[in-house]
Amino acid sequence: MVRDEKLEELNRLCQNTLMEHLSIEYTERGDGYLCARMPVNSKVHQPFGLLHGGASAALAESVGSAASLLEIGNINSIPLAKEINISHLRSTSTGNVYAKATLLNKSRSSHVWDIRIKDDEGRLISVSRLNMSIVEKKEDNR
Repeated sequence: MVRDEKLEELNRLCQNTLMEHLSIEYTERGDGYLCARMPVNSKVHQPFGLLHGGASAALAESVGSAASLLEIGNINSIPLAKEINISHLRSTSTGNVYAKATLLNKSRSSHVWDIRIKDDEGRLISVSRLNMSIVEKKEDNR
């Protein structure tokens, strides 16, 4: 397997964050897309033992935000989520879920992502649209 330094860098940025707590891992990238995996276990369950919708939303926003970071390609700007919507289509309680963020629109100041989350069998769990603002990095930004 070919080593991908950009994916390794994204995964390093997740240390001590929500992404690390949820065990989100960026797995694949290409022109206009980024993929991530998240295990479905008690850390992401709601009280009935199913994947929590908020965990799916966190996965969607995480993969879209990271994808925007790759698209920006400079150290003077950062992506900030402006709006996210998500539709939960089916539930799951075990295994992994896989998110793929695909770029729908890119301008100098914003990105729009379509994010599809699927289970181990490839069944669609949720769909999301994420609107990112691209802003100038300030000293108080990480």
